[in-house]
Amino acid sequence: MSKIIGIDFGTTNSVVAYIDSGRPVVIPNSSGEALTPSAVAFQKDGSALIGNTAKNQAVINSERTFLSIKRHMGTSFTSTIDGIRYRPEMIAAMIIRQLRSEAEEALGMPIQRAVITVPAYFSDQQRQSVKDAGRLAGLEVARIINEPTAAALAYGIDRGNHEIIAVFDLGGGTYDISILEVCDGVVEVLATSGNNHLGGDDLDSALIQHIAQQFYRQHSIDLTEDKMAMQKLREDAEKAKIMLSEVSEVTINIPFITADNTGPKHLEVTINRAQFDEIIKPIVAQLIPPAEAALNDAGLKPEDISRALLVGGTTRVPLVQKTIEKFTGKPVSKNVNPVECVALGAAVQAGIIEGDVKDLILVDITPLTLGIETEGDRFIPIINRNTALPCSNSKVFTTISDNQNVVEVHILQGESERASNNISLGKFQLTGIRMAAKGEPRIEVTFNIDVDGIVSVSAIDLDTRNRQEINIKDFNRISEIQMRSQVRFIEKKVLRNAQ
Repeated sequence: MSKIIGIDFGTTNSVVAYIDSGRPVVIPNSSGEALTPSAVAFQKDGSALIGNTAKNQAVINSERTFLSIKRHMGTSFTSTIDGIRYRPEMIAAMIIRQLRSEAEEALGMPIQRAVITVPAYFSDQQRQSVKDAGRLAGLEVARIINEPTAAALAYGIDRGNHEIIAVFDLGGGTYDISILEVCDGVVEVLATSGNNHLGGDDLDSALIQHIAQQFYRQHSIDLTEDKMAMQKLREDAEKAKIMLSEVSEVTINIPFITADNTGPKHLEVTINRAQFDEIIKPIVAQLIPPAEAALNDAGLKPEDISRALLVGGTTRVPLVQKTIEKFTGKPVSKNVNPVECVALGAAVQAGIIEGDVKDLILVDITPLTLGIETEGDRFIPIINRNTALPCSNSKVFTTISDNQNVVEVHILQGESERASNNISLGKFQLTGIRMAAKGEPRIEVTFNIDVDGIVSVSAIDLDTRNRQEINIKDFNRISEIQMRSQVRFIEKKVLRNAQ
């Protein structure tokens, strides 16, 4: 017997859950905690530490510790440790594999499948990267689901009332705003927007910068040039941010943070909530434009929102809550745990797949427009953003020169009319086009997006019936051969860590 689990792979922390007697339940880690830090560290003997043990030694081992790896998913980022080149997928896979191991131990059964969440505004490359990480962790990824949608599933599973819910998902590294309609067991996403580089890490950085500037004025020492000092400061700044959600004032005290020729220096600074609000105000203000865009796409106004649902630990910051309440005109909903609800929703989706959760239907959407490049750096949309998934659409194009027998199809994702301003997902060539005057051949390009938001594209010459298709695979993706070898490598690393 095997269970399918739901995983919230987060920038700062990750959570795993499953369905127990029809209800989603978080699976605590080996320390008895719901949250597992999304941290991986390599020791001198080559073994990997994952979670709390990795985070706790980051100060003394910063060069060999990975934090916030989620922000690098879908990029060409690599880091070499002990001669081994690590991609974001490999680091993420170690975290996911650890979650899987602890779920297996807690449930007493093997885990082979999972639903994994991603920010709603993740591009195709980023979604593929997360899916690859799940596979590297030895899992069949049954579904990729958007984080705000997962939160709505956790929130709306027992609700029969008709509601328009605005889900504000602000985690450690990403921000999404989704507008959903919930009615009679149907959860339909109407629109989504966001910023993949906005989150709690940015609040931490702003506070760190403020403190470092104060320290420089006092001691003429630039802490930003000292990696160990900055790691200490980052940990204490994060704790101060969390405490300021509950208390009005905190003191950050770090003895011996650095030294100069006059001796060791100590850092002590007091920050009150008003000061903190002033420091982070420009960052928190960035929450509103995506929210306005999502409502506009849904054809709604703030007064149409029934309630605002907060997701992600950073939504506990009082200024964040005040900003959202001012925008929506509604008090924020506090009857769900913002750091657990995404994993719980992923478990609900897993239960839908498994048949353990009935009478609940999810209709998700694609967050970004997809299309191709044409002459003159033009971007021609084929599937518009906020289209319900799965979906398919086609458009017919032609040649730009006489007797042209090859066309290149450049696939893009984004909202700019200029192709060069959008995200390139890949290219392929359609050959064997009928020799004819320019403008005569008819080439049909078809886009398909599955329920995970993963894209495939085909092109066919309607005269010769020559056809070419591609499942979008960025050149940075892992090959199947690499996948098999890296699965074994990660299994050894995580098992060694568990011992």
